[in-house]
Amino acid sequence: MSSLLSPAAFHPRSVSSRSLGAWLACALLSLAAATPAIAVVAGPRAADSTPGYDEARRMVPVRDGVRLHTLVYTPRGSTEALPFLLMRTPYGIDGVAPRYFRGYLKELAAEHYIIVLQDIRGRYRSEGQFLMNRPLDPKGVDESTDTYDTVEWLVRNVPSNNGRVGVLGISYPGWLAAMAGINPHPAVKAISPQAPMTDTWMGDDFFHHGAFRLSYGFEYSASLELSSDESVPVPIDRYDTFDWYLAAGPLTNLTRLLDGRVPTWLNFARHPTYDGFWKARALPTYLRRLSVPTLTVGGWWDQEDLYGPLTTYAALERHDTAGVNHLVMGPWNHGGWGRMSGDSLGRISFGDRTGAYFRERVQAPWFSFWLKGKTQAQLPEALVFVAGSNRWREFDRWPPRTGVRPWRLYFAPGGKLALAPGRSAGGFDSFESDPAHPVPYRHRPIQLTYDSRGSDWNTWMVEDQRFVDDRPDVLSWETGPLTTDLMVAGTITARLFASTSGQDADWVVKLIDVYPDSNPGLSPRMGGYQLMVAGEILRGRYRSGWDRPAPLVPDQVALFTIDLHQQAYTFLKGHRIMVQVQSTWFPLYDRNPQTWVPNIFEARPEQFRAQTHRVYRTPRWSSHVEIPVLEP
Repeated sequence: MSSLLSPAAFHPRSVSSRSLGAWLACALLSLAAATPAIAVVAGPRAADSTPGYDEARRMVPVRDGVRLHTLVYTPRGSTEALPFLLMRTPYGIDGVAPRYFRGYLKELAAEHYIIVLQDIRGRYRSEGQFLMNRPLDPKGVDESTDTYDTVEWLVRNVPSNNGRVGVLGISYPGWLAAMAGINPHPAVKAISPQAPMTDTWMGDDFFHHGAFRLSYGFEYSASLELSSDESVPVPIDRYDTFDWYLAAGPLTNLTRLLDGRVPTWLNFARHPTYDGFWKARALPTYLRRLSVPTLTVGGWWDQEDLYGPLTTYAALERHDTAGVNHLVMGPWNHGGWGRMSGDSLGRISFGDRTGAYFRERVQAPWFSFWLKGKTQAQLPEALVFVAGSNRWREFDRWPPRTGVRPWRLYFAPGGKLALAPGRSAGGFDSFESDPAHPVPYRHRPIQLTYDSRGSDWNTWMVEDQRFVDDRPDVLSWETGPLTTDLMVAGTITARLFASTSGQDADWVVKLIDVYPDSNPGLSPRMGGYQLMVAGEILRGRYRSGWDRPAPLVPDQVALFTIDLHQQAYTFLKGHRIMVQVQSTWFPLYDRNPQTWVPNIFEARPEQFRAQTHRVYRTPRWSSHVEIPVLEP
């Protein structure tokens, strides 16, 4: 759900509750003095920053009387009836059109649409109260009804439209685009949810399988809710946020710091399990029919919403009888297809302008077909980019069900991966997990998620994993060099037979491509590079049910199944496959006390204790990772 946040400011010089409380008071007083008054321009004006388009600023009324700040861009001098492209956002629409018209919407703007941008209720210049990830309200208003009412107003009040509307967006706007397909207005003919925040507890922004996304959850919610326009900075005073979060201590200290001013944080603390609160906000709950052609888009290295597009597509596919549900997955980070050429990510090269290809050859023709009636080449059910071999592949369903064979990579003695279970009767690998010395999730220093001075957040998922490979609290197993290319296509699952000396534990599993030490076709810096192909976490207390947390029995072996989601990737000949297992991933995820605490948001400092974890590799307890291999 990334946004263009205000430049970070650093005020407190310690993490004591007194200094942080003083920061918050001063920040709120500054906000009250600095918030600008709402101004509305009644008529159209030439927008020099958007060549060829005129801008009109409108306050669009919806059914409960709230007015939504809306910018309408109309092609200058056009005489034909044109369709709308609508993008709704919580991140502010003033001043963003030039960036969109030069980048994400460039190819669409060149084909002439009436382009509409809108602040959702309670954000920036729109009226009403903002509610994060607002659930459907059958008796009131929600993002679906606000979209419906906006579309109704547009087709009735904007001249020279053809009565057709497409809705698109990335991240939070992607979720809003998906909401436009729920009880849609008849004029909505096409939607494209891109990196939608589909289920923010199960696998998107805020929790992953029960583990709380600490740095992102804290920084994102504070940036959106300390003010309506992100003018109050996040209260972090250290460049390396790893140090700040570690010094801040348990989550209770952050709750006191925010002092009730961030409703979403309070909801985190009150609803740590997958209860009715989160289920009401899970998009698949409402995807019970497919009435609008849908193009869902995501990136294989999306650091925020990888789960969302795959889950949205799968939920809609169950209802697709007309063949209008499509999926595109590329080698991108969060929204990378909208702002970059897509020829590389971090140090990883893809040999093609994949982002430009999507915008020019997929997105623009798809909307032209549904909104303008133009012919186009048939879009496959699923178009996915296969990194490693670096080529696009078409599938008639995703994940593919034919031509795929499951391979099980078993953990073996000596740090080896084998294709058969271990034979040792007492085999296991162990490590001590100490919450006081957690494993960093990326290279330090770890900057603010959206640091205006630059941050590695956008590319951390493709960083070289060797920075943790020699830690005693990270276990590694790997194959020998592959004798042939190996393409993975579909769902990757880890099954750990493991135990802990404590009563709770997190399990992090990473599937890694280990490059050869010497490769004439690559930069020397890529020798031995460890690229994370897939990675995920499971909070042990939820092994028996997402809404039924329970303590683990100390030193008792249990099965932990970790869904690493899906991937399309080719491990090339001469490369090795590695699996890493660890228990902390900080400060991306909060620290598990590893003792039994009913709600970790209420854990006390003395409840955090080091524990010994064991991962077993015996005939009875054969820990492994299952990968779907596509036969050549």
